[in-house]
Amino acid sequence: MTKETSTKAGISRRQVLKTGAAAAGLAVGSGAITGFPTVWAQNPITLRQFGTGVSNINAIADKCKADLGITLEMTATDSDAAAQRAVTQPNSYDIADIEYWILKKVYPVGVIQPMDVGKLKYYDQVVPLFKSGKLTPESVIAQGTAPHTVGYVEKPGDKTFAKSETQWFTMMPTIYNADTLGIRPDLVGRDITTWADIMDPAFKGKTSILNIPSIGIMDAAMIMEAMGNIKYADKGNMTKDEIDKTIEFLIKAKGDGQFRAFWKSFDESVNLMASGEVVIQSMWSPAVAAVRSKGIACKYQPLKEGYRAWGGGLGLASHLKGAELDAAYDYINWYTSGWVGAYLNRQGYYSACMDTAKKFMSDDEWGFWIEGKPAEKDILSPEGKVMEKAGAVRDGGSFQERMGHVACWNSVMDEDRYMVRRWNEFIAA
Repeated sequence: MTKETSTKAGISRRQVLKTGAAAAGLAVGSGAITGFPTVWAQNPITLRQFGTGVSNINAIADKCKADLGITLEMTATDSDAAAQRAVTQPNSYDIADIEYWILKKVYPVGVIQPMDVGKLKYYDQVVPLFKSGKLTPESVIAQGTAPHTVGYVEKPGDKTFAKSETQWFTMMPTIYNADTLGIRPDLVGRDITTWADIMDPAFKGKTSILNIPSIGIMDAAMIMEAMGNIKYADKGNMTKDEIDKTIEFLIKAKGDGQFRAFWKSFDESVNLMASGEVVIQSMWSPAVAAVRSKGIACKYQPLKEGYRAWGGGLGLASHLKGAELDAAYDYINWYTSGWVGAYLNRQGYYSACMDTAKKFMSDDEWGFWIEGKPAEKDILSPEGKVMEKAGAVRDGGSFQERMGHVACWNSVMDEDRYMVRRWNEFIAA
């Protein structure tokens, strides 16, 4: 959005509501959506959103346009590029769809403004993981950059994060998951039970890990601990010595030919697995589903040491004000009202507002994706393709079993720059 269009759009909320009343009445009457101002069809507003490919999906932009009249311009990129763009090009976006570990790098720079929770319609329905770090009162808070540790500030303008829940939310959480290793059960030839299995010499030249330093290093930490090579004080905040030991281990494994490749994008991971070039690798749940949708056996393998988790959300660019800021809040409230959450759940991710998403899923879909129950009918993707046959049970079981066994979150360490430099040495080795 140019400065010129921003100025034009800077009309008061009252004016917008007045002029848009007729359009709003039409839209609500048509059953398009309820409970949202549909004033934006009368006063067209475009919101520019960027983020990773997992949630920058054309179907979401199309639905937003139909329901709210807001045009979403989406740009999908990888995590490292998203972190860089958020900081270096703050006027190039209105909504930052980023992960919480990225927020730790981005928020203190001042390019994202906090949200008043009083304006977030579904704040009360956000799962407690994002507020307290615990799924249940008995849960142990996982290591790494747990979302609640960067979720709040005391007041607008603060550059440091609050210690507990406040009126000011740094981002509205939308999407998260518990990640593990993907395997080709037809090609590995045995049970896989531990992160250490990726280093089995039997899989030499047929393994892969993720080449995004802040995420890949966590996979490496899970592997190192599982092998008994090291016990980190905090996997999510390693000392220089711990980083060195981890990277030296990876460089040796690479030199021995253990890895086939290092992937950065969803599609790369799918292609490596579908082709059979790789039989065990770091993977995202929907990537496993994408391999399976090609008729190829692929499993998202629960491991005894637990999962590596990540979470993302929608952040408001600092420059947003007036009608644009109002539109951004309306968009975020629409996003968390259920349709998008159900769409993300059907891909194998989890919605941050589970109660609203449930209303947009059949009992069978909810049973399969969230409760770990066998599917009564074929399970379809959001695009209508068969993902799982009737009788299938989701890998890893229920939401509680998966998110309740998180060992660490993707992380930004105090020694982040040193870690990235060492990681790049490993990739270049």
